[in-house]
Amino acid sequence: MKRPPTAADVAALAGVSRSAVSRTFTDGASVSGETRAKVMEAADQLGYRVNHLARSLNSAQPSKLVALVVSDMDHSFRAVTVDLLARGLVADGYRPFLLPWSEGDSTKTVIDMMLNYNVSGAIVTSDTPPAEIADECARYGVPLVLVNKAPVGERTARVMQDTDLAGRLAAQELHDIGCKRILYAGQRRNSFTIGARREAFLDEVQTLGMELVGMAYGSAQNHAGGIEAAEDFLSQGLQVDGAHCANDFFALGFIDGLRRAGHSVPDLMALVGCDDINEAAWPAYDLTTLRQDPHALTRACLDALAERIAAPETTGRLIRIGVTPVRRGSTRRT
Repeated sequence: MKRPPTAADVAALAGVSRSAVSRTFTDGASVSGETRAKVMEAADQLGYRVNHLARSLNSAQPSKLVALVVSDMDHSFRAVTVDLLARGLVADGYRPFLLPWSEGDSTKTVIDMMLNYNVSGAIVTSDTPPAEIADECARYGVPLVLVNKAPVGERTARVMQDTDLAGRLAAQELHDIGCKRILYAGQRRNSFTIGARREAFLDEVQTLGMELVGMAYGSAQNHAGGIEAAEDFLSQGLQVDGAHCANDFFALGFIDGLRRAGHSVPDLMALVGCDDINEAAWPAYDLTTLRQDPHALTRACLDALAERIAAPETTGRLIRIGVTPVRRGSTRRT
């Protein structure tokens, strides 16, 4: 097998020193235009590429690698956000790499990969990965941005949905169409963002004079969890005219669970979700929801990461992303 070309091969073909090749491929290094041209022509002929990972592992300088720690990628809002983050990092001159995490996975493996690769920073994109990952990043001084997670250390930046506004708007949407008897449907598993939004919703339900008739739960904040919550609701025999689901993905399952039992939305009840995922607008669901803009969320994350990298000793900011109502058929007046 033919071996890959080395910097020494480039230097020999270009007729320059090995150090000249190194300077040519080092940002900000001093090298004459003539030498640069010779090196680049030789590199192109040989098919030479700099091994940035190897260079970073042998250097005290950060690698330009940024870890994206993700979970629950079946959720389309999270998938869109991760795609936008990866593209944004590339555009900003970084090299994103994905570290998926699910229940039962080794937290130590994720932490070791970030630290061993000398990452420039990390973005944790959901509140499912354990706090230990964020704790270790903070401990070792890795510039860190948390998305919709509880705070970890004063030097960590956080970008999160305005959960108080989202909860209140969900209640107001139901109140404005005349709902009086309210159901909340969500997951049993603890979630920082969903929990905060739920509490704001329940407070606003009380403030607006509506009655919280009951709650229904599923095991996770996904379609299957929504179906479980619909079955839970029906088993309780509750009479309600409006409901709020933990998020859109869950709400789609809740609607399908009701359909299995011969019911429909909004005939049985008005329904409000949260996130405005693409599927919420499908005619089969036509879900009223609260939109959080993934582009605004992504830009805030990238800006916060740049701040953490530039000034890692300063206090990290909390950036709240607003939401806006998107009214569709699931709250149509009947």
